[in-house]
Amino acid sequence: MATPGLCGSAFAVFRRIEPIIALEQLGSTLFDTALQMVVRDRTANITEPGRSSEESRQTAITDFYMTYNLIVQFTPVIPALVLASLGDRGWRRAPIVVPLGGYLLSRLALLLVVILGLPLKLMFAAAVVFGLCGGFSAFWPGIMTLASLGSTAADRSKVMMRVELLYGLTGVVGSLVSGHLFLLYSSSLGNGTVLLSVSTLLNLLCFIFAAALLQVKRVNSEDSEERYHLLSHASRHHRLTGCCAGVNLPNVVLLFAAAFLYDFAVGGAVEVLGPFVLKSPLSWTATQVGYGNAAGCGIFVTSFLGVMMFRKCVGDETMILIGMLSFAVGIYVMSFVTTTSLFYIARLFTLFALIPMPTIRALVSQQVPASRCGIALTFLQMTLKVAGAIYIPAFTKIYQSSLTWFPGLVFMISSVITVTSMIPVSIVGCRSAQKQENVRIQGD
Repeated sequence: MATPGLCGSAFAVFRRIEPIIALEQLGSTLFDTALQMVVRDRTANITEPGRSSEESRQTAITDFYMTYNLIVQFTPVIPALVLASLGDRGWRRAPIVVPLGGYLLSRLALLLVVILGLPLKLMFAAAVVFGLCGGFSAFWPGIMTLASLGSTAADRSKVMMRVELLYGLTGVVGSLVSGHLFLLYSSSLGNGTVLLSVSTLLNLLCFIFAAALLQVKRVNSEDSEERYHLLSHASRHHRLTGCCAGVNLPNVVLLFAAAFLYDFAVGGAVEVLGPFVLKSPLSWTATQVGYGNAAGCGIFVTSFLGVMMFRKCVGDETMILIGMLSFAVGIYVMSFVTTTSLFYIARLFTLFALIPMPTIRALVSQQVPASRCGIALTFLQMTLKVAGAIYIPAFTKIYQSSLTWFPGLVFMISSVITVTSMIPVSIVGCRSAQKQENVRIQGD
């Protein structure tokens, strides 16, 4: 008798965005470990005249990732904007379903590379297809838009961090098992086939759920204008009750600048972190790579807990500064990592490193009406793409140049840029505090 009710409850769960997030992140974490290890294996025998074998391998690995990541950064720009526009016109599934198709095709491409022994450069074509489908630039704003439209302005950063929490927890699980799955064989096809088969299957299920089951809540444009359009950032402790007449452009510009600099610092460090752990003295195996990726995903969890703790006593700007300082200290320690234990100590310092970006997104989303929320978040994502176009080649070349005498130089540079990104956030905080003080004085 309880079976119909149970089935109905399960069906209702599958219509939410949470299963989409979990399946996509599981598939992605498995894919990331697989790609990293496949690239390592394919470059194992590369040697260049006048350079050691390890230098040659590191150069080959970083060159591959530089080209691959540049393609992933650039090709989604126009498709993501088009999909965001469709989403704001009522096609809320489009920015989610179309990119998931690209995810599925790229996973399938790497599976074919492993099974058929195809050239690794085929992944560049897969990256183009992935980008033309919108990639993460369309998918994540699409997810965040659905999450933000289903919440009040005052609770939006909390809701977005809850999404980040689910994303992180799923990433931890996927990363922990990814290294072990990579070592499993499928007949005589070699390492990685089981891992990539599971990743492809998860992305297929995710695509089906998003296309066939995902429920999108309809938002009345007039009501949502009154509910979401805010003149400026309000205090975490101040309830927003009215509609505002415009946008605080200076604050938006400052938030975009902070996001640009912070993403530049974080992205540049992460860009070379993968090759860094594969070289001596760390020389990680597939299992260790999975554990390391799990530590990175674990920051989603600690950052969420940090938001829950800090939001009770400080405002959004202060939380952003705490997160930026956390990353600056951790990545500075990473500059001197020579053992696996020291690597995890450096990671420990970055406990709150993921607080800044979702909080900045929440603040930006408060400056626009609901009907333009998707395009605003996508423009922010495009700003981060511009940062990526610069930091990917810059940090790669710096790492290659300093490989023999100080491979941690890129992490030290990243720390300095992170401290710089704290300046515009501090200005926003001062402006908001001054505005609130003026309102209080006028009220008195």
